[in-house]
Amino acid sequence: MTDTTDNLHVMNRAALTKRLVAGLGNREAVVGGIGNSNWDLWGADKTRGENFYMLGSMGLAVPIAVGVALAQPARRVFALEGDGSLLMQLGCLSTVAAQGVKNLTVIIWDNGIYQITGGQGTPAAAARTDMVAIARASGIASAAWAADEAEFDALVARALATDGPHVIGVKIDNEPGHNQTDRDPIRFRESFMRAMAEPV
Repeated sequence: MTDTTDNLHVMNRAALTKRLVAGLGNREAVVGGIGNSNWDLWGADKTRGENFYMLGSMGLAVPIAVGVALAQPARRVFALEGDGSLLMQLGCLSTVAAQGVKNLTVIIWDNGIYQITGGQGTPAAAARTDMVAIARASGIASAAWAADEAEFDALVARALATDGPHVIGVKIDNEPGHNQTDRDPIRFRESFMRAMAEPV
């Protein structure tokens, strides 16, 4: 478990999203934040009904994932959120801790920029803010940086096998998303609802 941002390997968000989705085998729900987090999830497996795609709601991936996790305590739930989006709803980490959402894992893709709006640096990047440390200070004990791909896999495996909530921080590169999610929120809602009605 990595405690600081020192000596972290910068990884590729799309590649890690594919690794994550490929390793899920028990109808886990995955909520993709807006922009690249969403597009990478779409590119990883657009046929998967358990994927929920955010369209134009910055900062709400974690709150939505909390709702899903509380409603379905037997199902593991992942929220994929960019650092800029998480800054919009930073208080949600305290809510996650206060609610003790045991089946929730938040993955923070941190490249220090608002990538889809032009690459502006986030205030957190300028201040060298440690998003994982904020999660821990919010009361989420199982919060760690993934030092490399192998540790990312190990942290995901721990999240699938143990009670959380869990937070996994990942330093990522600035490669843009190569897939655009279909702009069909009604279809996504209906598909996700059908998937959530299936037993785990």
